Amino acid sequence: MPSLARGLGAAVPAAVALVLSAAVPAAADAGSPQSFTIEDARITESSGLAASRAHPGVFWTHNDSDDGPYVYAVDSATGRTVATVTLKGIDPRDVEAVSVGSDGQVYVGDIGDNLGGTWPEVWIYRFPEPKKLKDTTVTPIRYTVRYDGGPRDAESLMVHPKTGRVYIVSKNEEGGGLYEGPAELSPTGVNTFKRIAGIDLWATDGTFSPDGTRLVVRSYFEARAYSWSQDGKVEPVGRPSLPMQRQGESVAFTPDGTALMYGTEGARSRVTRVALHGKMLPASAAERAERDKDGTDRKNGDGGGAGSDQDRNLVVGALTFAAAAVLVLGLRRLFRRR
Repeated sequence: MPSLARGLGAAVPAAVALVLSAAVPAAADAGSPQSFTIEDARITESSGLAASRAHPGVFWTHNDSDDGPYVYAVDSATGRTVATVTLKGIDPRDVEAVSVGSDGQVYVGDIGDNLGGTWPEVWIYRFPEPKKLKDTTVTPIRYTVRYDGGPRDAESLMVHPKTGRVYIVSKNEEGGGLYEGPAELSPTGVNTFKRIAGIDLWATDGTFSPDGTRLVVRSYFEARAYSWSQDGKVEPVGRPSLPMQRQGESVAFTPDGTALMYGTEGARSRVTRVALHGKMLPASAAERAERDKDGTDRKNGDGGGAGSDQDRNLVVGALTFAAAAVLVLGLRRLFRRR
């Protein structure tokens, strides 16, 4: 019997894997970036995160301070840095955020103020996203930023994907504010950002959904999602799940809008993917989910619940049949040997 036990032990898992691969549909978000670890030893204080528009699966990030004028492109499939962009003529003070606009430009926010909001002005740097991923040096456009109402500490910079307007969320223990930049930033004058809403968080980063209908802002211990109307009004819609992290500093939407990528500081820091559901989903992602659900229901000829039950029953039945078949074959071989 030991030989039979060994045969069954090897055959049953193979049969189970075969049945599962045939009976269980592939995940709908299989092409969406998954969680990854930043492998680059130079990146020890990843403070901002933004999905590339030109290179699927790649995320832009940067260190907090004391690193130099560098922005890194990290491949989420491997966690390795595939390009380092050096910003020529820039001596960064406290870089805290990065965002990619629909214009194909990367915006880097040198907006932190560790002195509690005393610096009279901060800066935003802009450069075109490279067409090819390789180490390069660029001369960015530099924008001077001031706040209506005086200096603020901030770590969150977002570019709206439809309007191209730049927004900043200030960081305050009692809750920050959402500040809107001019319709078009000026590289020669001062760009005054005006407060348009309150954000009840000690914000460490923020991100717009790819369709521009959701704004998500995170802190060290929680996140908030807001609906975004065409006139720029924000309304709270819920609190997305937030993973436990050592020092949660960044957040970015996946390009399909179905999930958030949360980053943290530290060597070999982990970027964690968290799926969104219900009201947290951007409008376009919610519409796709509804169409997919309707298509599944029509295919099953019943409601989504019934279809799910049928799939489960199919899997259970197939597994039972496979196990029985393996057992019979094993017994036959045993008796033939006798």
